[in-house]
Amino acid sequence: MSDTEILMQRLTAESHEFRKLHDDHKKYDEELTALGDRGFLSPDQQWRMSELKKLKLIAKDQMEAMIRHARAGQHV
Repeated sequence: MSDTEILMQRLTAESHEFRKLHDDHKKYDEELTALGDRGFLSPDQQWRMSELKKLKLIAKDQMEAMIRHARAGQHV
């Protein structure tokens, strides 16, 4: 198991914020997959897909920032 995976497990167990971000990221991914499986998307669905991609990226960026912060705290 990599250091990042270990940190993610620790943060998931210890941080409500990280756990929520992780859950949200997964929820966005699942909804994107469901929309992507459709043959045709209405304009509203296309807009939703664009929004989900943005929300998923924001959640990932925030999780990565928390991982970097936790990693920096270990090396102090």
